[in-house]
Amino acid sequence: MQPLLDRILSANLILTTLIFYVTARIYLLPKIQEFKPQTILIPILLLHSLRHLGLMFLTRGAVYPGMPPQFAYPAAIGDFIAALLAFTAIPVVLKNRPVARPMVWIFNVVGTLDLIMAITLATIYKAPVYMGASYWIPAFWVPALLVTHYIVFVVLTRFDKGETK
Repeated sequence: MQPLLDRILSANLILTTLIFYVTARIYLLPKIQEFKPQTILIPILLLHSLRHLGLMFLTRGAVYPGMPPQFAYPAAIGDFIAALLAFTAIPVVLKNRPVARPMVWIFNVVGTLDLIMAITLATIYKAPVYMGASYWIPAFWVPALLVTHYIVFVVLTRFDKGETK
């Protein structure tokens, strides 16, 4: 049963990421140069500010008994840190402060590495069978976060090159 559950979650994660990516390629990325960085970054930072929801991996009822702590704690704490970084970047991005770009870079690198680490740890410690109600996080939420991290990298690199408004 375990190998099947691992494959189902992996398929959900990959296919949902693909759908979010295709959506971004159709609707946002071709027009990205038409927007100020803040116009794209603020909604993404708000979305990532909700990553406190990763704390569900530590909550009975959201996960089944036996959830490997080697996965649950790093995933929950990493998400919470990413949420704090995103949320604290919002006011400086809105005000276009000089510290905005470095703060968004820090958020984006830390947040991306957190997701990669969580996916890796979930695989190593066979966490999918214990996901319970929190299954929607890696099946739906993580793909959205991965694609929006990619979009932030695109915005930041174009902004660094002076390619946006």
